[in-house]
Parts: sequence; structure tokens; C-alpha cells
Amino acid sequence: MSSVPLPPESAGGHLRHVMTSAAAALGVEPFTDRLGLPPASIAVVVLADGLGDQLLAAHSGHARFLASAWRNPRAAQVLDTGAPTTTAASLASLGTGLATGQHGLVGYDVFAPELGRVVNMLGQWDHDLDPLQWQPHPTVFERAAASGVRVVTSSRPQFRDSALTHAALRGGDFAGAQALEQRFALAADWIRSHRPGPGRLQRGRADPLLVYLYVDELDKTGHRTGAGSDAWLTALEALDAAASRFCQRLAHDFGQQVTVLLTADHGMVNIAEEFRIDFSARTDLLAGVAHTGGEPRFLHLYAAQGAHPEGIADRWRDAYGEQAWVLTRQEAIAKGWFGTVEEQVGDRIGDVLVAAHAPLALFHTTRTGPGPLKMVGQHGSLTEAERRVPLLELTGRGFVS
Repeated sequence: MSSVPLPPESAGGHLRHVMTSAAAALGVEPFTDRLGLPPASIAVVVLADGLGDQLLAAHSGHARFLASAWRNPRAAQVLDTGAPTTTAASLASLGTGLATGQHGLVGYDVFAPELGRVVNMLGQWDHDLDPLQWQPHPTVFERAAASGVRVVTSSRPQFRDSALTHAALRGGDFAGAQALEQRFALAADWIRSHRPGPGRLQRGRADPLLVYLYVDELDKTGHRTGAGSDAWLTALEALDAAASRFCQRLAHDFGQQVTVLLTADHGMVNIAEEFRIDFSARTDLLAGVAHTGGEPRFLHLYAAQGAHPEGIADRWRDAYGEQAWVLTRQEAIAKGWFGTVEEQVGDRIGDVLVAAHAPLALFHTTRTGPGPLKMVGQHGSLTEAERRVPLLELTGRGFVS
């Protein structure tokens, strides 16, 4: 088995520091600027779902505006996203400033001990699962708004009242649009509605503004056709053009008052069809397993009552130990994969975790149906391609050393 990867935050910054650092750069206490952001009165965080650092590096010719920041040491950092590298977990870390083991969104599908079944953490929350009980910690948006900051999320309309939003991104205003360009326009218009532009007088002290702008086109396209595909490159070019126009407009109107950051929730790797493996018929691997969860590159295996996790882990190591890291829950927690794990969160984590490091994805279609087998782009594990994401400062102000 390949050596187990270092835990998140073993070196450098983490995605969970982005929104808290942005709030600190606005002067909000008691947040700490862990990332060296320049002081601002307008802070914008653009989250490009699926744009891993390696993907941006490999396709920088299709993102010249973003690449100009990425190549500038003063304007670029590389962040860790934690475990697992999946949208629900990462957005919860971004929105709360907490590690996975604290906010409790520990995967895509996870076991809810109080309900006795596996539940979804992204877009299909069960009706009897209360987001505020599942993730009770206040969000950065709530804390910033309570301190006098005006906050807005610009995203797709269907996310306005989603369970994930209520769990991890609640607080402030919401502006919804399906089209990528329109989401940028709504964010810019909201800023202008709260802050006079050139030649207009401001009466009194202007409230600080915190903007969260969500872009999911790259992730959706990558799942369908693969990261780096023609369709994916078209989506990257559209993001680059929209971000360029947005930043030029804000820099012209507000100058040194504004900082625009772009980051991502995870990277993505392409998995060939022959390496998308359905283990539903493997009775040897499912012996002693009551529930499966997680995602194809980061499985959670929940042991049946009386079954021994060590035995389950041994069988999976025999089958996939050369292609995946196989750890028990206790081993993964001891390794720091989930950060500090709060009491109510521990049993949501699988008794055994199978995190692929080879180009491999493992599916339990008896539970999920066959649809996920069609997905080309995958993420979830702790490879460098999946866990490292860029942090770019796009207004030319750079990070403070």
C-alpha cells in the first residue's frame, strides 16, 4: 500500500481559512487573516467548483486572466481542501471555517446514526434531517452579518433554500441566476447598490461588503465529459472571461477598496470506463458491511453490529491495497484526516475508509443505481490532484507577506 498521505493543514493554508480571512480583511473580529489578504472594505470570494490547481496549471492557456494571477507569486497560493475532497464537505469548511470533523458533513453520502440510514449531504437531503441540527455551528456569513457586514451569495436559484445552504452557507442576502455571466453581473450590481461608484458621494461610513459567488459549470461538465475535454475547456474559458470583466469593472469603480479571490472546493481526475468498478456482487468485500457511503474514490464502509472493522479493512486491503489507502475510522482520525472530530460527528464516519490513489473508482450500484458509473471526472480522495486548489487574488493587490 502506498504511504498514507499527510493530513490536511500539515503545511500551508486550508480552504477553511478563505472566508474567515476575507472577513478579517474587512476588519471583522474575532476572525484571523490566516492567508495574508490585503485590507479591504469589499471582499469577494469566487468558488470555482472542481478547478484543482493541477487542472489550472495544465490548461492555463484557456484561462489567461486566471493564469496571469496563478503565475504571480504575490497573487497566488495553493491550499489544501481536507478529507474527503467533495463539494458538500469543502463548502461546509468554507462556510463555517471549521474542519470536516467539526461541521459534520463528512462525505457525499454518510450514515446518520439517529436515523439508522445513509443520507445525502449535497442536493438530496432527507426531509427528516434538520440542517441546523446536523451542523449547528454559526456560519461565517452569520457572524459577519451580526458584526455589521452586508453579505450576499450569488449562485443558482435552486440553492437559495437548499439544505446545504441552510447547514453551511446560511446568512445574508441571496441573488440567483442560472447563467454564469448573470451570476457575476448580479454580484456586481449588488455591490454597486450598496456602495457609490466613481463621482458619487458616500454619506457616513460605508458598511463592509462580503460577497460569495458560486460557479459549478466546470464540475458538472467534468463529471459528464471529463476534465480537460472540449466542453470542459469551453466552460473554463467562459469562467475566465466572466471573472476578467467582473474584476475590471470592480477595480475601475472601487480601486483599492476591493479584493477578489478565486478558489475551488476540490480538483478532479478522469477515470477510464474499465476502471469504474461495481463491487455490488463482491460478497467477500461486503461481508460484515451494513451500509456503504461516501463516493467512488472515498468509500465509507459501516460495519454491521458484531462485525469487526479490522477484518473488513483486511479484506479490502487484499483486494485494493495496491490502489487505495484503506484505514479504519480510528486510524484515519489518528492520522488527522478529519481534523478535530466532535462527539456527534464520529459515528457518521465509516468504520472503514477506502480512498483510491490509483486511477480507480469503486461503485455500489445496488445502493446508488447504475447512473454514477457514467461519470468520467471523479474526486473525493486525498491525491494531490484532488486536494490541492488555487487561491488567486485577482484585483492586482496581491497577498501581504
